[in-house]
Amino acid sequence: MGIFLPGRKVTPRRFAYEPRYYNPEREERLRRRLRIERRALSKRRNPLSLIYFIILLLMALYVYNALG
Repeated sequence: MGIFLPGRKVTPRRFAYEPRYYNPEREERLRRRLRIERRALSKRRNPLSLIYFIILLLMALYVYNALG
């Protein structure tokens, strides 16, 4: 029944795990490549989104003219 002792604080166990085949240089290269790819993908825009926007705008104008 040590759960209710007022002076004892439970702390998580700590461990030092080092992977067997860890290569920090390779890991850094992978991170750098992923960063570059992510930047390149964020700059590209899908051309279909522009077409969808134009179609939606034309439909909205048609409804506006039909009602007004």
